[in-house]
Amino acid sequence: MKKHLIPSVVLAAILVAIGVVQLAVVDSANAGNDANQAPDSAAVERTRENVQLLDNIFKQTVVLITDKYVHSDDDFAAGSAAVALFKAVSDSGDTKVRLIDATGDPYKPENVAQNDFEKRGIQKLKGGAKVHEEVVSEEGKPYLRVLTPVPVVMDKCVMCHAHYAELRNGEPIGAISYRVPIK
Repeated sequence: MKKHLIPSVVLAAILVAIGVVQLAVVDSANAGNDANQAPDSAAVERTRENVQLLDNIFKQTVVLITDKYVHSDDDFAAGSAAVALFKAVSDSGDTKVRLIDATGDPYKPENVAQNDFEKRGIQKLKGGAKVHEEVVSEEGKPYLRVLTPVPVVMDKCVMCHAHYAELRNGEPIGAISYRVPIK
């Protein structure tokens, strides 16, 4: 076993925190919403605030993991930990989260924008937008779709992604794509 592997307790604590956030979204839901009606602005704003909280948790976690546990390119990459975490969140309920590439040179082929929302969002983020979002209805249920930028924030990022060194400061190398139920 490698001495720099991410302790399972760190990932478990993150999953618990995310579960608390997901419960907060459900508990603060407006139970009277008709599935065929557009969600009210207060429900959208609550959902937006929860996405912002999740986004902060996820990004701070990647920085923490990189800082404390990534010391060489042989260590488990923080981006890989994020992908595993996002899969666990996505598999556990209606909230879907995934990491997508914005450079055109994805680390893994499945990490590309897969739909019009993500493709438009990547273009907007690369153009300087701080966030891309829209309210959608899927099978009669309202969701907030959000894309947030992921820039290189540490020199260690270039250990696994040498092509990131050529990007200008603050340019998104990727994005986190969220689909969160509005309740």
